[in-house]
Amino acid sequence: MIYFDNSATTQVAPEVLQTYNTVSQKIWGNPSSLHNFGEEAWNLLEQARQQIANLFHVKPGEIIFTSGGSEGDNWVVKGTAMAKQRFGKHIITTSVEHAAVRNPAEQLKELGFDVTYLPVDKEGRINPADLKAAIRPDTILVSVMAVNNEIGTIQPIKEVGEVLKDYPNIHFHVDAVQAVGKGLDNIVFSDRVDFATFSGHKFHAPRGTGFVYVKAGRKIAPLVAGGGQERGLRSGTENTPGVVAMARAIRLVKEGEDATVKREQAIKERIYNHIKQFDHVKIFSGRDQGFASHVLCFAIVGVRGETIVHAFEDQGIYISTTSACSSKKHAEAGTLAAMKVPEKEATSAVRISLGDQNTLEEADKFNETFDKLYMGFKKIIE
Repeated sequence: MIYFDNSATTQVAPEVLQTYNTVSQKIWGNPSSLHNFGEEAWNLLEQARQQIANLFHVKPGEIIFTSGGSEGDNWVVKGTAMAKQRFGKHIITTSVEHAAVRNPAEQLKELGFDVTYLPVDKEGRINPADLKAAIRPDTILVSVMAVNNEIGTIQPIKEVGEVLKDYPNIHFHVDAVQAVGKGLDNIVFSDRVDFATFSGHKFHAPRGTGFVYVKAGRKIAPLVAGGGQERGLRSGTENTPGVVAMARAIRLVKEGEDATVKREQAIKERIYNHIKQFDHVKIFSGRDQGFASHVLCFAIVGVRGETIVHAFEDQGIYISTTSACSSKKHAEAGTLAAMKVPEKEATSAVRISLGDQNTLEEADKFNETFDKLYMGFKKIIE
């Protein structure tokens, strides 16, 4: 099996699973309990928080644990709206955001908020000048993803931050779900970013784990009201084994980050250079520094994306249509639509997304399989 669908989810690393099981079996006390068993669980939780903070060079109190990316995105969007609505009801985001940002924004529109969606260019990238032009006196939040999950575009986060330095009261949120372990920490944690969202299952941690970076001093309404856990911002008994396992997953990813990025880029290049030779292939992902190393989106124009996915699956190679969250809905890729890609091309789009376990040998096998499948598809499209 060749697994090229790492942007959808990753396999839990064996060492991470071992950590999860050990904590689950031996330290299962409630971190809020007053007895020693609870204190031991609390200490482990805080050690994990400290470790994550150290790895990203932020303060431990700025790390708030959640269940993953969708929860984190929803919290920042809605929590900012609740906390700052007396100052304004205008939100700015992009036309290519993940549904976990876009849909909460649409929910807020029903409650009287106004949302501006910034356009993108032919590479799926916003123009910071458009952001500056869109800012109003009642703007309270700007939300921009770091790496596009469909085609891998890296958004100009630092440039957006420069614009927002003139507007210190506007919250700046970055969806960083696709950015961990990709050599992009200097972008995600630039000085002006107030919130950043992360999801554990994207970097070999258990599903149902994640965290949000909340810059010290920034106000946001609690996600869950209750017993006051997570600084009163996300009440509920903490997922101690999941959090500790996630901290270990981040350590492992960070240890091999530079080598992983280079290998992913080499794999991407090998596949890119091969498939670009074919007449009916359209490639949407770039291969320069403006695109992440791990995502390659392309179409065999005239063949539906799900047909391509299943054809590769039959050969033991797992890829996806452009977003796992919408692939089963047979929806046209939101990013490609925003880029004004013709519908025929957009509905043929598929995505390869690489991880630290992938190899150049797998790229060669993919290319070999591509050749065989393409010959069969030619009968459909010619």
